[in-house]
Amino acid sequence: MQTVSEQLGKIERPSVEEYKAGRKLYFVPLVFAPEEFGAELAEMVSRYWEQVQSQLAGMESKLGKISKIYHELIATGGEDGAKAIEDLSKGSFQIARARLDSGADLHPIESTDIFTEFMDWSKCLSVGLENPRVFDKVWQFYDDARKKRNEYIAKQIDESLKPEESGILVLREGHSVQFPTDIQVFYVAPPALDEMKRWYRDQQEAAARKSEEAKEGNTKA
Repeated sequence: MQTVSEQLGKIERPSVEEYKAGRKLYFVPLVFAPEEFGAELAEMVSRYWEQVQSQLAGMESKLGKISKIYHELIATGGEDGAKAIEDLSKGSFQIARARLDSGADLHPIESTDIFTEFMDWSKCLSVGLENPRVFDKVWQFYDDARKKRNEYIAKQIDESLKPEESGILVLREGHSVQFPTDIQVFYVAPPALDEMKRWYRDQQEAAARKSEEAKEGNTKA
């Protein structure tokens, strides 16, 4: 999917005006830099958030000011919510802080009850269930909680994003939230995002090769 910057670069000004109409949501993938992966990934993540900031600024200059901020894992609004974002992700906090200081509102999209239910069933699945009947039951509970969470997130956005407003949604990729059909969703994907994906893929391939080599070494021994 093309980024809005790429789309706008290929159209004339009248088409840009068309993009201004209606509700708009800029989907920003939430990425982290786990300490165990070291400085290389941390640098890529830092570069990613800088590029996100630049792309969003370009979008705002063409399509209008962002007035709503939505962030995964945040169940409170205002300054309490901003502090929660800062504790969670310094990169997305900088994105949010800049817009909050310009008058945007942080609207919570998580229900603590629904989210903790979803996380608890996720933890149950992660322990490695052996009985297929137990697995099926736990999976069903997990899937029900996932659907409830997605529906709640979509509802919060739909009810708070007013006509002609623009909002930012910071959420991990791979989500299955179904947005209202009248909201234009733009995927913010700066070059550093692909760079990180390639880095993770290379790490996985290297780990797989190392595992195969270890197996071959044990077989020969």
